[in-house]
Amino acid sequence: MKKILFLLAVLPFFAACTRNAVTGRNQLSLVPESQLQQMAVTEYQSFLSKSNVVSAGTNRDAEMVKRVGSRIANAITQYYTGQGKGDVLNGFKWEFNLVDNKEVNAWCMPGGKVVVYTGLLAVTQNEAALAVVLGHEITHAIARHGNERMSQEIITQGLGELVNVATANNPKVNSIFNTVYGPGSQLGYALPNSRNQEYEADHYGLIFCAMAGYNPREAVPFWERMMAASGGQKPPEILSTHPADANRIEKIKGYMDEALKYYKPVK
Repeated sequence: MKKILFLLAVLPFFAACTRNAVTGRNQLSLVPESQLQQMAVTEYQSFLSKSNVVSAGTNRDAEMVKRVGSRIANAITQYYTGQGKGDVLNGFKWEFNLVDNKEVNAWCMPGGKVVVYTGLLAVTQNEAALAVVLGHEITHAIARHGNERMSQEIITQGLGELVNVATANNPKVNSIFNTVYGPGSQLGYALPNSRNQEYEADHYGLIFCAMAGYNPREAVPFWERMMAASGGQKPPEILSTHPADANRIEKIKGYMDEALKYYKPVK
């Protein structure tokens, strides 16, 4: 009897494991992606309403953010449509905004809601390096890394939570969403998995950057600048959701030959 109850308990987890069309990896996906996209629209609009959004009509940096983002989004759309996997991007309505904030950061929510902080541009220094960052952040969204992390957090809160996952008005699900996607937030409970997601975002982000016509080689000097900018103040990799910069750079060098196969410079 106990074995039967155990199987009934874990069966939903197996049913919720799907093969990701981007990475090819099996991952847990308990929350409908369409629901996450709806929640993202609300959170994104709320964030922008409270932030100093830089106008692309009057600012060259803001225009650059939109241009680079749109080129990467278009390249990804063409690539997956050509492979017959266009449903990867179902519901995506891309938005790219530059926000006046000294923090060195950028992020992408489900459905293609992207923000770049002005503080990042001092480190990217050029359009190709910005493309490296946006390719990375967009990969997180299309590879559904946030859904995977939300699903893991739902499990840690107990099997009973699964009953109400499907309702968008569930306050606990909303709370988990804000923990995963809220600007500047991190989930520390699954650090090794988060680092794996970071490496996936680096890997496929380089490919998407190259597909959009930007030189993926800019990734190495960019991360070297990031390492220098940190001044050695980052925590050890074991305590961080992100890989140590030196380890990340070595991984990126290993991805480079593959990415360069897709590289055709912007004319």
